Amino acid sequence: MRLTTKGRYAVTAMLDLALHTDQGPISLAGISKRQEISLSYLEQLFAKLRQRDLVSSVRGPGGGYKLSRDAGDIFVAEIIDAVNESIDATSCGGGGSCQHGEVCLTHYLWSDLSQQIHEFLSGISLASLVARKDVQAVSDRQDRRERGDLQLDDVISASTLG
Repeated sequence: MRLTTKGRYAVTAMLDLALHTDQGPISLAGISKRQEISLSYLEQLFAKLRQRDLVSSVRGPGGGYKLSRDAGDIFVAEIIDAVNESIDATSCGGGGSCQHGEVCLTHYLWSDLSQQIHEFLSGISLASLVARKDVQAVSDRQDRRERGDLQLDDVISASTLG
């Protein structure tokens, strides 16, 4: 399965943004710190997300990014597509040149799987992820760590979450 860090990081950053949407515009520096994603990489991803109208930027003091629409109307597949990432299980990149420039025996199986995964991710909104208790627990831990009030007991109990 080829879902690279670009797609994973874009979804992670957008979920972080959705989780903190009630705090106003969110800085990329904050996302970078919480999610341990380089700031320069986030800047590249958010340029693409902004072009696809998934986020909007707010300039000035207290500026940052916010979701362009409701978290219930933004889906994981949309985010992955926005950063030019494909979900492709074929060995030929979907081009049909798997075997000596022609379609291989299992090309259509892997192509169908890729389509199923895309459809699955098209049904998962940021809002549905935000509503998950496990996601909220991880976000709370990250926020405590960012504030500097994460205790050793918190780390131990969080590690049991998986």
